[in-house]
Amino acid sequence: MSKLSAAERVAIARNPQRPNITDYIGALFTDFFEQKGDRLCREDPAILGGVALYHGRPVTVIGTRKGKTAEESIRCNFGMPSPEGYRKALRLMKQAEKFRRPVITFIDTSGAYPGLEAEAHGQGEAIARNLFEMSRLKVPVLAIITGEGNSGGALALAAADRVLMLENAVYAILSPEGFASILWRDSGRHEEACELMKLTAADLLPLGVIDDMIPEPEGGAHTAPAQAMREVDRAISRHLTAMLKENFPQAARYKKFRKLGVPAKEET
Repeated sequence: MSKLSAAERVAIARNPQRPNITDYIGALFTDFFEQKGDRLCREDPAILGGVALYHGRPVTVIGTRKGKTAEESIRCNFGMPSPEGYRKALRLMKQAEKFRRPVITFIDTSGAYPGLEAEAHGQGEAIARNLFEMSRLKVPVLAIITGEGNSGGALALAAADRVLMLENAVYAILSPEGFASILWRDSGRHEEACELMKLTAADLLPLGVIDDMIPEPEGGAHTAPAQAMREVDRAISRHLTAMLKENFPQAARYKKFRKLGVPAKEET
């Protein structure tokens, strides 16, 4: 594992050339069939989802989409989903449960869209509903944080049996700039905030917040995408195989999240 500061890993996690959800779908899955819309309001391109085959096994794949070109980023709202996106994701997860398909999510977002329209359409309720329903899904759920995983916008796709992180990804309650603005009223202290927030995979793995760290090529996944894809593929295959052997995944998932932050001696 390369010795980079937390701020340097944040910069790598935000690199616009870093592999995104469309790259992972193209490299790791076959026969992907995209499904659109929340059947209530509209289609939100900030979340991409559908049915695919993973090494011949039917799965449901869902992920946040930032976009790589300026046009695509604007269309996808820079990876900040609206309530319609989260409702689409939930629709696909409930469909996966009905047809006994494992759910695999890819997370790379600076957070849910905080705009007036999103709030008016029930952003908070949509995120809360996803957390509630994901905790009860009767199929295995695997989440991979590939870039930024900030706030409830990330957590809405991460209430999973296994949460994995790429080596240079970050996972936190909000951005370092937002943290510094709230704590010190100075967003310029964001590098200091990066260290305090414990947002890297190396920080979170010992705390049990994530279950595995996926190694990246030197300099980040975007420097050698094929190598990064092989590492992600190995991790998915290993964890999915283990999860498929669990008879009651929702019970293990409940226990996993209930014990977060509880010292070992206090666990029951």
